[in-house]
Amino acid sequence: MSAGGASVPPPPNPAVSFPAPRVTLPAGPDILRTYSGAFVCLEILFGGLVWILVASSNVPLPLLQGWVMFVSVTAFFFSLLFLGMFLSGMVTQIDANWNFLDFAYHFTVFVFYFGAFLLEAAATSLHDLHCNATVTGQPLLSDNQYNINVAASIFAFMTTACYGCSLGLALRRWRP
Repeated sequence: MSAGGASVPPPPNPAVSFPAPRVTLPAGPDILRTYSGAFVCLEILFGGLVWILVASSNVPLPLLQGWVMFVSVTAFFFSLLFLGMFLSGMVTQIDANWNFLDFAYHFTVFVFYFGAFLLEAAATSLHDLHCNATVTGQPLLSDNQYNINVAASIFAFMTTACYGCSLGLALRRWRP
């Protein structure tokens, strides 16, 4: 009791006073039933194929393909993390504007993956370029490396398209 006879109410519990997370996608396995969840799964699948294919070509052009490897591996793991957060339901426990984070993530990765796709396509186009350092003047990419890089370019394009679709869906959810 205070000196005036009235009791002072207890301070509010800070855990209760936080606003609820802002997310419109379902948490748990239900995320896989949405278009966004399907696109994230395709991003993981195609993105994994990109870095596996680039790595299997022995990275003949490290200046160009090093960035492709960095972007594809980083995006692969962050997309796995993103999907894992929704599958585990952690998005309902963390106070954040998940609609904005979804948009910002997919925008950033779309821009980087588009650049990686262009670099991989440029590296593939150098197939007939002859290296002057060798006596025989062999092409810069062997036929096997060329075929692998063609496949990597196609999957990089498909991955970029999936990130673009996810970006469009995220924009619709985030836009006020």
